[in-house]
Amino acid sequence: MSRDARWKALLELLVERGRLEVEEAAAELAVSAATIRRDLDQLAEQQMLVRTRGGAVVHGVSYELPLRYKTARQASEKQRIAKAVADLVEPGETVGLTGGTTTTEVARALAVRGDLTTGTPALTVVTNALNIANELAVRPQFKIVVTGGVARPSSYELIGPLADGVLGQITLDVAVLGVVAFDVVHGAAAHDEGEAAVNRLLCERAGRVVVAADSSKLGGRAFARICAAELVDVLVTDTAATPETVRRFEEAGIRVLTV
Repeated sequence: MSRDARWKALLELLVERGRLEVEEAAAELAVSAATIRRDLDQLAEQQMLVRTRGGAVVHGVSYELPLRYKTARQASEKQRIAKAVADLVEPGETVGLTGGTTTTEVARALAVRGDLTTGTPALTVVTNALNIANELAVRPQFKIVVTGGVARPSSYELIGPLADGVLGQITLDVAVLGVVAFDVVHGAAAHDEGEAAVNRLLCERAGRVVVAADSSKLGGRAFARICAAELVDVLVTDTAATPETVRRFEEAGIRVLTV
């Protein structure tokens, strides 16, 4: 197992459990305790976790795993969700994409759609996510609009009043939201209040709002609210969502697509 793979596995275990012991991690990853200690020390230097005697705990109360370590989580579900979301977009529309692993997959799904290979433009994409803009900028048939703002290293998203200035001047056909949590009562939410504020503006500027979220995000809460559930038109999730969960969203007037 490579170092990067170990680090990703360690961080995912830590997010899941909140606390991790060296011997426990060594057994699960089938490596030596010395290797795990070294990994934990290096991750602590990057402020990805807090070292304790014999292990580590998550860094801070509102812990967020950085985007570069989240790409493999529910990967197949996110790709299926992304294709379904991309299929909801019509050629020539203006699409807003927030940051996140699922919305990054949506951008990739849009990029390979056969009916979006030509046009002037075939699609206009407005995003505050630097990684999404970077991936789509090489597509000459896409018009890419990037909001201003200050970059968050963990998510590659631009936040702050500079982003507000751009979004206040445009109109979107559809906004696609990546969320940390989505609940009928508490709405869509993110870890960071700056991200939530920009995502909220994207919703307000859009004719329709689509939440792209795997089933693990449904029914939970997170620190910063993006929007109320009633502002969402479509939820695209995976087939692991329970019938009860789906029913609650549908009763709230949200169209639910499970893939």
